[in-house]
Amino acid sequence: MEEIKYIWQEFGSVESCEAILRALPDWFGLEHAIVEYVETMQSYPILKAVKGDEVIGFTSVKKHNPSSAELYVMGVLPNYHRQGIGREMVKAIETRLRAVGISFLQVKTLDASRANDAYDKTRMFYASQDFVPLEVFPTLWGENNPCVQMVKAL
Repeated sequence: MEEIKYIWQEFGSVESCEAILRALPDWFGLEHAIVEYVETMQSYPILKAVKGDEVIGFTSVKKHNPSSAELYVMGVLPNYHRQGIGREMVKAIETRLRAVGISFLQVKTLDASRANDAYDKTRMFYASQDFVPLEVFPTLWGENNPCVQMVKAL
């Protein structure tokens, strides 16, 4: 069995990340959102999970200020869900952020006030990584997509 490697990329190629987003329509089904993620993450560091020659997962990290950062967008190909790849990426990111003095990490996702099985799993994943809900932004992503900000101290 091939080992999964976790590789940092400061800036650059995001084609493999776009392909992963497109493979996850339950989470990333809006074309304008995919385009925005792809354009924006070109200027953020990305951690890629690579098996052989294939990128099977990624996380883009946005630094807000000297003490906080955000998991801007994360995706893992469906065939690799529930295998610990997301957990390993979060751990690697936390280690890197602590090393540069970041104290808080946040993530934004769909709030539970809008029923969605896929995002129920997403919130459970982040809760299992010790993120806690901090604030709901009912209209940040539009009236039909309430956003919850989840945070954790590093």
